Amino acid sequence: MSSFLGKIIRWSLRRSPWILHFNSGSCNACDIEILAALTPRFDVERFGIKIKASPRHADILVVTGPVTKQQEPRLKRIYEQMPEPKYVIAVGTCTTWGSVFHGSYSTLDGVYKAIPVDVYVPGCPPRPEAIILGFAKLFEKIERGED
Repeated sequence: MSSFLGKIIRWSLRRSPWILHFNSGSCNACDIEILAALTPRFDVERFGIKIKASPRHADILVVTGPVTKQQEPRLKRIYEQMPEPKYVIAVGTCTTWGSVFHGSYSTLDGVYKAIPVDVYVPGCPPRPEAIILGFAKLFEKIERGED
């Protein structure tokens, strides 16, 4: 990709990222905190973030919950359907390393075993401020041109 085209793509991703939320079986606490980040109190839309329902339109995949072996093929398929460049944010302790499900026969010990992860947001559940900080870290990575 040419340098000029790369700068335009990074600029557009930074100004208007569209996210797809994938819940892989969490207790819904992380989901509620993501929704709280979208409310007017925290207002991530000021960064241009918008939730999309289709992976074909999303730039960022936000994953919550422990990834079960049953959900792994679905998660991979959704990730593969996203257009390049694509990014992944793992939200919550269950997603990052498995938490209480770590070492279980039916779950992966972290989403990174299924798909590459760009930013981790730890916590059980993470506060909306932490989720917003995770988006900010991802935006810094995008602006630096890291893939």
